[in-house]
Amino acid sequence: MFYRPEDGHGLPHNPFNAIVSPRPIGWISTKSADGVPNLAPYSFFNAVAYVPPQVMFSSTNEKDSLRNIRDSGTFCVNVVSEAMLHQMNESSAALPPESDEFTRAGLASAPCETIDCPRVAEAPAALECKVTEILQLKGAANFAIFGEVTGVHIREDCLRDGRFDVTSFVPIARLGYMDYTAVREVFELARPEV
Repeated sequence: MFYRPEDGHGLPHNPFNAIVSPRPIGWISTKSADGVPNLAPYSFFNAVAYVPPQVMFSSTNEKDSLRNIRDSGTFCVNVVSEAMLHQMNESSAALPPESDEFTRAGLASAPCETIDCPRVAEAPAALECKVTEILQLKGAANFAIFGEVTGVHIREDCLRDGRFDVTSFVPIARLGYMDYTAVREVFELARPEV
């Protein structure tokens, strides 16, 4: 099969996000100018640079997260564990701006250290970020938000032999459609010598 996106794929569901998978979930927490916490999952998320450490996520439409980020210049990326799957999903509901997704999902929040923003207290890891750039992408309402990581929280039980061990908490990743996966197994693969 071959198709040009502008011509359509002819399938019952768009295969694009299933092809680009698995994708880590950026569980983005922000705070509004009025002090209301916000929490929402984004599956178009990833790390993009080591030094300084930087991440990005993209948003379709002007959602509360984007509005809060424009106002504050900050956001926090919370890592989603399998134990938090249903709370993450609950936080994806399209609620009005004055709603607190932490409360709705039954999650405790904790303050960040380098930015004025809440984070998910029990997340395996959280990345405090200061916005470096917001790009409007091609299309009606597509935005890419880039941030420099200014603080890193790691839950102690997720560190094993000096490494952040993803099997200790089983991260959740997004596949296509309404499908997810849980990372329970890892393997090492060394790069070839030259």
